[in-house]
Amino acid sequence: MSRAVHVLVRGGRYYFMWSEGGWTGPDYSVAYAIGDSPLGPFERIGTILEQDPEIATGAGHHSVLRLGEEWFIVYHRRPLGETDGNHRVVCIDRMRFDEEGRIAPVAITDEGVEPHRVAGHR
Repeated sequence: MSRAVHVLVRGGRYYFMWSEGGWTGPDYSVAYAIGDSPLGPFERIGTILEQDPEIATGAGHHSVLRLGEEWFIVYHRRPLGETDGNHRVVCIDRMRFDEEGRIAPVAITDEGVEPHRVAGHR
């Protein structure tokens, strides 16, 4: 585990998420584990967000948002060709769960997601 720890609850299960790998390198990614209690134990499931050499590198340091029944992952990444390890951009992409409640691998995109109106905000 490296940094950017985040926990979410869905269906009575706890999803413990973190960034791992060197944040300036190609192995920086987001992984997760699932447990039945916020105190664990947790079973590591795998990596859900990693670089796509066609789009960007250094994808990690995330958080998760839920709007209604939709889930989104917010993270930073480095544009292709960028050599400054500190230059990152903030991105948001859709996060989905499979039938077993596992998080599906997140496809990083150039488009992000469509705008969403949050109830109570203009």
